[in-house]
Amino acid sequence: MAIEAANQAAEAIRLVQARPQVARRLAVAAFDAATSSGDVATASMAKRALGLVAKELNDMDAAEAQMRDAVRLGERAGSGARTGEARMSLSLILAHRGRSAAALREADRADGLLRGHDRARVQMQRALVLQHMGRLGEALEGYRRALSGFRRSGDGLWEARVRCNRGVLHAYRGEYRAAEADLLEAERLCEHLDLELLLGMVRHNLGYVYALRGDVPLALRWYDRAEESHGIAGVRRAEALLDRADLLLSVRLVREARVAAEQAVEDFAQGRMVARLAEARLTVSHAALLDGDYEAARAAAEQARRAFSRQRRPSWAALARYAGLQAAWCSGERSASTLAAAQRTASALGAAGWVVRSLDARVLVARIALDLGRVDVAEHALRVASRARDSGPVELRSRAWHARALLCLARGDRRGGEAALCAGLDVLERYRAVLGATELRATASGHGADLALEGLRLALESAEAAKVLEWAERWRARALVVRPARPPDNHALTADLAKLRQVIRNVEQAVLNGASATGLRREQAALEETVRRRARGAAGGPLRPEPIPSPETLVAALGERALVEIVELDGWCHVAVLSKDGLRLVKAGPVAEILDELESLRFALRRLARADRRSASTDAAAAAGAYGAKRLEQLLLDPCASAVGDRPLVVVPTGSLHAVPWALLPSCRSRPVSVAPSAALWLRSVTAADDGPAGHATLVAGPGTAHAETEVRSLTPSAARVERLVGEQASVANVLRSLDGAGLAHIAAHGTFRADNPLFSCLHLADGPLTVYDFECLEQAPAVLVLSACDSGLSDVQPGDELMGLASVLLALGTRTLVASTGPVPDAQTASVMVAFHRHLEAGRPPAASLACALAELDPSEPASMAAAGFVCFGAG
Repeated sequence: MAIEAANQAAEAIRLVQARPQVARRLAVAAFDAATSSGDVATASMAKRALGLVAKELNDMDAAEAQMRDAVRLGERAGSGARTGEARMSLSLILAHRGRSAAALREADRADGLLRGHDRARVQMQRALVLQHMGRLGEALEGYRRALSGFRRSGDGLWEARVRCNRGVLHAYRGEYRAAEADLLEAERLCEHLDLELLLGMVRHNLGYVYALRGDVPLALRWYDRAEESHGIAGVRRAEALLDRADLLLSVRLVREARVAAEQAVEDFAQGRMVARLAEARLTVSHAALLDGDYEAARAAAEQARRAFSRQRRPSWAALARYAGLQAAWCSGERSASTLAAAQRTASALGAAGWVVRSLDARVLVARIALDLGRVDVAEHALRVASRARDSGPVELRSRAWHARALLCLARGDRRGGEAALCAGLDVLERYRAVLGATELRATASGHGADLALEGLRLALESAEAAKVLEWAERWRARALVVRPARPPDNHALTADLAKLRQVIRNVEQAVLNGASATGLRREQAALEETVRRRARGAAGGPLRPEPIPSPETLVAALGERALVEIVELDGWCHVAVLSKDGLRLVKAGPVAEILDELESLRFALRRLARADRRSASTDAAAAAGAYGAKRLEQLLLDPCASAVGDRPLVVVPTGSLHAVPWALLPSCRSRPVSVAPSAALWLRSVTAADDGPAGHATLVAGPGTAHAETEVRSLTPSAARVERLVGEQASVANVLRSLDGAGLAHIAAHGTFRADNPLFSCLHLADGPLTVYDFECLEQAPAVLVLSACDSGLSDVQPGDELMGLASVLLALGTRTLVASTGPVPDAQTASVMVAFHRHLEAGRPPAASLACALAELDPSEPASMAAAGFVCFGAG
């Protein structure tokens, strides 16, 4: 019985890293059997196994209690081996609880009790404690000695553990190749030994390394594989949540990252894992900083700093001090004491081995010094940080180039400053090329915001219209220049989208039947998260730089049209107007007032779109809308009226103005207007459009709209083949099949814009929503696409004037011209506009001119006609 209990306890310890739940059952059985037979040494082993299981399940109170019982029982049995093993494991638990000094004492006590192979295990655990404390050099030497012992004895389990931990240490030090080599060998060992839980940790650490290297798609795929392993092992790891939050921050998915970090804080607090809790608070500080919540960022950083100090982790405390300094900087603090604190912190980070963060801190030192006029201090800091311009994370490199630019400008070297700003944006362009997903490309542009705004400021200060146009194009909508890539498991993505459509239909049916849809909504949210993760795993291709179009190239393509490119800086809008008469720069109105008028106009249009008859309230809404449109005209277009004349317009608005219903502005009534996210994207569209529409025509009527089928059946395009999909035929699969390669497509359906995730914005078809993710599966998007649906032209605006939504993604996919609405539109008037639009299109007019003519035919005495004028022509026009 004693031998059997001992074997059970040993097996439980072995299974902790593979099947912790099974290990717990074996350990309980072994402890009961050992207690009954008086085998105290085996009882100590069983308690140690229970403590290790509790640690893996994030219950640190239970883990410490069980391990102290194991120590006590080992001592009572007079077994140095059992006592030493228990103290070794207790050491790691104390480290996780932030009691670093006590952890080292326990490791030293264990070292005095164990011999040979077991002593190598103590060396490994001691090195891990040192790693938690930030004493990276000592930890590295400890791992080296331990690994040598494990390789001599052929202990694959402990070799895998050492390599798993050392891989993270190498990553901290910026030694990514060494980290990758350790972790890939650890993965091989875990697979060979069937260590599912440890395998999940190794795969997660691989994701962490690729995240630090900037390969976000690969990092996300490794994180997902790690979650699969953790799911098989039956555990949830808050560490995984925390590292995913850090990765999301690297591509500026700030809100999602902040939620994940705050959840990790809750999980670590619940498990009494105070060491990781402090690290999670530090990540919350970073997320709050990027979210613009500077007070919360400072508070979280200070909480983390105090915790690290209590835990005797000075290098981590330096990281927290740096986070607090960043928040202070963003809050506007500029003082000699702030500069001195930043200098001390940069030195502390370098001494502790935080190479990347130390260089980053030097950049902050330079920024503060330049603001204080201490050019000498800035020069010294930038000399130290100069290699950050060519290596390290994209965020660090872009900030280093920005600091270099500011230094050049402080010396009066304008040319050098502009060159540094351009170099920083080139870094971002190369980084964005590795990202295949639309969402990641768009949000990653936030890294270049400071660089581009500084360049734009220089151009505006010089009043050089050509420079303003150039800098606006350097960063505007660059994520849309390259077609979105497909994820490696595209078939799985398609299957998940089909499941999502079915769940959404089930939700709608439950609501109609008065039943609870809570469970179905949870399933919908889970499927949406799965879709997002699959899409984010798409890798980009080789960098194919899109040249910034010269004014001469644009003029040749414009012909009789005028380009109106709007930028905003320091609270004002500025307009660059380009036509065959030349290039002019004018100052428009204040941004806040323009946005207020736009919101008032859009509010009036929403009321008018819902009105089913004329009344005093609709007349008031129409009057308010007319006033708002007039004020927008005065603020945006009146200042450049003499340069524009009566030419057709190509408008490239700043992101916040992407939803302007241009046809309602007095000078744009009956005037052809096309809107593009950037002049470069417009030029690409119009150049492709010179070939003319090719292929068949696809006409689709979605469900639930009174006039959709009538509208679709009344259209008679002159294409050689016309396919009409109505009723049950208008399914997502049928519509996607028919849209692929179409020369002209028209979809009359209800639309929904999802502000929480614009890539789930959709058109409602017979079997559910056709989302942006579905459109991205097309091999060849329709050349001309008309979306007769509410809100189908809306996009979410990201830093860098990056847009995410149906309209923006369709242009990135290759659609040359898109006609869509930027708000709700009334069904009856929409149908008449669409019929008239196609009539003019068939008569040979370009899409923008056809839309202008169709809108001009609306009855101005009908208030709903104003809402119907919310259609916009995007792209080539």
